[in-house]
Amino acid sequence: MEHVEKIIDEKIQGKALVTENKKENTKKLFIESYGCQMNMNDSEIVAAILDKQGYNTTQVLEEADLVLVNTCSIREKAETTVRKRLQKYNAVKQVNKKMKVGVLGCMAERLKEKFLEEEKIVDLVVGPDAYKDLPNLLEEVNEGKDAVNVILSKEETYGDIAPVRLNSNGVSAFVSITRGCDNMCTFCVVPFTRGRERSRDPKSILEEIRQMVAKNYKEITLLGQNVDSFLWYGGGLKKDFNKASEMAQATAVDFAQLLDMCATEFPKTRFRFSTSNPQDMSLDVIHTMAKHKNICKYIHLPVQSGSNAMLKAMNRQHTREEYMELVDTIFKIIPEMALSQDMIVGFCGETEQDHKDTLELMEYVKYDFGFMFAYSERPGTLAGKKMEDDVPADVKKRRLTEVIDLQQKHALYRTKQHLGKTEEVLIEGTSKKNSNQWKGRNTQNTVIVFPKEHYKLGDFVNVKVEDCTSATLIGTAVGYSDNN
Repeated sequence: MEHVEKIIDEKIQGKALVTENKKENTKKLFIESYGCQMNMNDSEIVAAILDKQGYNTTQVLEEADLVLVNTCSIREKAETTVRKRLQKYNAVKQVNKKMKVGVLGCMAERLKEKFLEEEKIVDLVVGPDAYKDLPNLLEEVNEGKDAVNVILSKEETYGDIAPVRLNSNGVSAFVSITRGCDNMCTFCVVPFTRGRERSRDPKSILEEIRQMVAKNYKEITLLGQNVDSFLWYGGGLKKDFNKASEMAQATAVDFAQLLDMCATEFPKTRFRFSTSNPQDMSLDVIHTMAKHKNICKYIHLPVQSGSNAMLKAMNRQHTREEYMELVDTIFKIIPEMALSQDMIVGFCGETEQDHKDTLELMEYVKYDFGFMFAYSERPGTLAGKKMEDDVPADVKKRRLTEVIDLQQKHALYRTKQHLGKTEEVLIEGTSKKNSNQWKGRNTQNTVIVFPKEHYKLGDFVNVKVEDCTSATLIGTAVGYSDNN
């Protein structure tokens, strides 16, 4: 089961984040981020706000004046991991008495004041929409007060803040385009911790990308809990779009249009996006991807289950058949597309037939990648309130193993399809296993490693694929691509 734990933990591993120091900044910030890419981007926003308050980031916990942990509430394991980290902070705080500790993000919003009661070392609690209030909250902490701001916003997108790029490879960056989610899946806490959907002004998105391109970033990932639901009509919640003026509705920008704007203005920059929800993905998005070479041919398309009964119980707004039809359409328009999934096993009431339906759906699609989890009840969700978590732990464990084993089989099937092909790769860093090799990703988001030779970080290189594992392609560079 060791390989199983490694795969299912991939989304929640913490990372101490750091950027270049400024001589004029005299205080030190240690910020650790857990969970999704949105949390990583939020940590960059927090670092930008605190940079103006005189904080440099550090990777040395013991020397920090302020320690912040950006949290995830998507699974119980993520919250347990954060509580263990707080115990570590507590041990350090006993020595470094001046150190202050704060909890950010989804877990902070969900637990609110309980954090101050349960975790005695926590000095401030800040929800995902309240990061601009950090300077005021820190003042309160320095005055000896507990500080909490977890109010969910209907407007906040942080579109006016240029994030500080933390632990950046200088090649790829994230740009958030939406916040919140309206889907209300019964297993998910996101609508309660990040609020309702609202989109960011396309002008501010394009301006942030311009800044990244000027700094020689080569790849941008557009981020949101549900990027395909992007809709800018002048501001406000997406659910209020129908109340907007006729002019606002007529000039609104949807995700396909935004994607086209990005790819057209920055033809030498590669674009990715995440995360998509099946019911919101339009044919316009797929055709836009087909139109532009610089939009990567990869979609993370969570399905959660292959059973209609489970999809209904989860309040997913699509059926198994609709999802399969969408997959068929995607492959018809872009045959080289790569798809990845999120899958939950052992959801409330899941039968053996429901589980078999999931395996059959996986056989139908043959995903390139996957993130697979055993269901854990999240307090505050509809499932947590009204559904019985009735699948035994040993059954969940066995089903999860079967799903992961099948995914690994399909991943190998997909990587083998690249053998003998020459593919464009953006060099993102040195291979973890061999310092003489570069690593990068092709358009399908598959990692490729190859000898360094004379190539440099950030180069677009054509690589001939000669071998593969289920997760990695192995090849030899045959020259620069025409994208440099």
